[in-house]
Amino acid sequence: MYKLDSFMAELERKNPAQPEFIQATREVIESVIDVVNENPVYEKNKILERMTEPDRVFSFRVEWEDDLGSLQVNRGYRVQFNNAIGPYKGGLRFHSSVTLGTLKFLGFEQTLKNSLTTLPMGGAKGGSDFNPRGKSDSEILRFCRSFMTELQKYIGPDTDVPAGDIGVGAREIGFLYGQYKKIRDENTGVLTGKGINFGGSLVRPEATGFGTMYFADEMLKAHGDTIVGKTIALSGFGNVAWGAAVKATQLGAKVVTISGPDGYIYDADGVGTEEKWAFMNYLRTSNNDVVEPYAKKFGATFVAGKKPWEVAVDMAFPCAIQNELSLEDAKTLVSNGVRYVVETSNMGCEAEAATYFIEKKIPFGPGKAANAGGVAVSGLEMSQNAMHLAWSAQEVDEKLHAIMVKIHEACVLEGKDEDGYINYVKGANIAGFKKVADAMVMMGY
Repeated sequence: MYKLDSFMAELERKNPAQPEFIQATREVIESVIDVVNENPVYEKNKILERMTEPDRVFSFRVEWEDDLGSLQVNRGYRVQFNNAIGPYKGGLRFHSSVTLGTLKFLGFEQTLKNSLTTLPMGGAKGGSDFNPRGKSDSEILRFCRSFMTELQKYIGPDTDVPAGDIGVGAREIGFLYGQYKKIRDENTGVLTGKGINFGGSLVRPEATGFGTMYFADEMLKAHGDTIVGKTIALSGFGNVAWGAAVKATQLGAKVVTISGPDGYIYDADGVGTEEKWAFMNYLRTSNNDVVEPYAKKFGATFVAGKKPWEVAVDMAFPCAIQNELSLEDAKTLVSNGVRYVVETSNMGCEAEAATYFIEKKIPFGPGKAANAGGVAVSGLEMSQNAMHLAWSAQEVDEKLHAIMVKIHEACVLEGKDEDGYINYVKGANIAGFKKVADAMVMMGY
């Protein structure tokens, strides 16, 4: 019989100074511990211990030369967390904040998220403390070549298929794939997020944002509500926020905020035109990493140094990075009348904030369910590569929509409380966990 506190104490002892990993595992184990205790097979096979320990972790030195001819040294990682239901699948993150603990949390979350998609994909994550911001294309190319020279030893289309994440966009994926091809002399679906000209999938850049809105639309339908006419606060301004703004507008809602490190934009007219979305993409690729120019161009309000959660809206979507929405932010949103919160970044809410929303009976969609659209389309890209074909944007979008509907259904099935409240966190955790755990038991490992 497992006890939550004692299990977590031992896990923390084995993983010191990794708060994000401990936060992510605690949230899941709180949801599934009763399921495990009620199923002797899970306990006998030590499923909790095995699912919270990565299959393997690679750490390697990445040496590259900057434009001044000076040698630079970064650290690269790949955390292959669990491949019970398919090849390892998960993004690469290039950012100065990358640590092993961060990647372990992301790999653990990815395992359950990929399980929810219904596609045969295991969980992994990787990256480096290299930050592409401010670097020239030549410097990024040299770094990517050095990084992939080591990473290629551990990946393959049926073994581990990385994708992009923060700091790894189409440019970086192209450079990484080019080096992989050069070394391995093969055209395979070893990376996703590739360019359309060499095996990429349509709808991939906007997939996470599209998927989160499809999930949110199902949430509202489940509560006898509609997304039409709802006001929405988004954080971030990159691919995820851009895709979310586009799909929210198409579904009849109005996005009124985006944000960056410098503050947030309030646009009363809505971030809802082709020109505004194009400018978001310009901001993302211009290396300025700020959103204030949006306000100057479109006559919106810029609020420096703050997050958008002080704005009164119907729905809030944290889309930027982990733990970006605090307990105080949650209290502000609830006091201002927010009706739904959908976590679109990975673990975008602090644990206390997520708990507060659930205590207040605010429907709360966790990231592992709501933001699974990105990896779902990555899985579809893998299928297209394996079959040597390409689907149209409409076909990919329809498949993405169907996947997000199934994810919502799984969350409702496992997360509906006796009082009728749908605890999406519990539902997502149990549904994702069961599929992986059952596979591990059935295969005898």
